[in-house]
Amino acid sequence: MSDLLPWLIFGGIVAGMLALDLGVFHREAHAVSRREALAWSVAWIALALAFNAGVFFLRGSDAGVEWLTGYLVEKSLSVDNVFVFLLIFGAFAVPPAYQHRVLFWGILGAVVMRGVLIAAAGFLIHTLHFVIYVFGAFLIFTGLKFLKDQEHAPDLETNRFVRLTRRLFPVTARYEGQRFFLRREGVLYATPLFLVLVLVESTDLVFAVDSIPAVYAVTGDPFIVFTSNIFAILGLRALYFVLAGYLGGLRFLKPALAAILVFVGTKMLLVDVYKVPSLASLAVIAGLLAAALLASWRWPKPAPAEVHQPAANR
Repeated sequence: MSDLLPWLIFGGIVAGMLALDLGVFHREAHAVSRREALAWSVAWIALALAFNAGVFFLRGSDAGVEWLTGYLVEKSLSVDNVFVFLLIFGAFAVPPAYQHRVLFWGILGAVVMRGVLIAAAGFLIHTLHFVIYVFGAFLIFTGLKFLKDQEHAPDLETNRFVRLTRRLFPVTARYEGQRFFLRREGVLYATPLFLVLVLVESTDLVFAVDSIPAVYAVTGDPFIVFTSNIFAILGLRALYFVLAGYLGGLRFLKPALAAILVFVGTKMLLVDVYKVPSLASLAVIAGLLAAALLASWRWPKPAPAEVHQPAANR
């Protein structure tokens, strides 16, 4: 029972908060204000830290530090999801009132998907030890690639999942309120909002391939990997609405995320040579994020130059 208790507590917290979120506070579609999003973001972070305190109490200080480090890794890497959400919603003109619904169901789907991926990754690492070196090399490659990639809006027409959805369902020409499906003359139609949901889910799948091995670099405990990952993801929706207007100014965030991926990838490659202490990992990751935020504040992106039109001759 003692081993089952943390899972029951975790499941109860997640189920209760999701029911409260969608069933009480967001029953009606509305544009989420930054103040409301900030309150939800603080609530999710407070719950995560309270759960972390429970891990410290029930499993000891080493597990507690590993949980906090895993949460911080996933939280920092999930910021890149926010960039992509901004691009998707902007490119496809998703009304602000419907964005919360897309993110709610998108992140709920991500919880299930990540549970499957975490179990699969844990099985591979524990049964085929060499896989940890593959994950480590992949994270280093991804971190270096981070420095080169430019953000661009995903294309609905080339996304495989979206193309499959179009084959399965006819799609309405415009948004139909906050509905994902509707029936006309006996035919079930998907709406463009459902296509955006599919795009959000598929991009999260890509990010999960990076972030899950990164947390396994911190700990091999599936409970810590899963719960820290899911707490970070559940707070992502509120984080999007909080940061939507500020992300463009975080000039040095991308290099910091790249450095975090390279660090945890290197840690994986060295696992049989030297095990980096949990507190040292936490200090490095927190230090990289703090340095990125401080540098972005100290040396912000230059404002775009104004284009002055020549005065018309009179």
